Amino acid sequence: MPYLPSCGWISYLQALVFLGQPHIVNAQALLDTLLVSVSKQAVLAEVARDPNFSLHMLAGISRRLHSLIQDVEGYALHSGMQRLIGYMLRDVEGADAGSANPISITVSLPASKATIASRLSLTPEYIPRVLHELEAQGLIQIDKREIRTLDVQRLASFESH
Repeated sequence: MPYLPSCGWISYLQALVFLGQPHIVNAQALLDTLLVSVSKQAVLAEVARDPNFSLHMLAGISRRLHSLIQDVEGYALHSGMQRLIGYMLRDVEGADAGSANPISITVSLPASKATIASRLSLTPEYIPRVLHELEAQGLIQIDKREIRTLDVQRLASFESH
């Protein structure tokens, strides 16, 4: 099984391969998805054969753990507005007030507002209210699922003091 690190896939199931016990999992795709089933034996054989494959798997598990820790910290320490802004800027490198970010970006919401609200531990009604407040502040422009960030640095620092 060739590993293609440039594809950027990270599977939350990677960790289950190494636990040595059966697990029941349930998942729902929010976007068009290609599901590939790889047996535990094939994964373990590749781990034994190729140390780089093992390192890529460990990196994927580490990224997922880091992401979950950031989520828990966000729920506990950040306002709903800060969590939504963080979600919109999640793919922008170094999204903070002092970095050399692009001035504007367009973000396409990959799921329904209800799904995003659930992911951020918010109510579905809260998302449009915050988006309209950010639009009134001149930070974003909304066009259905497309959100154009007019100034990444200003948005990243908004409500953070």
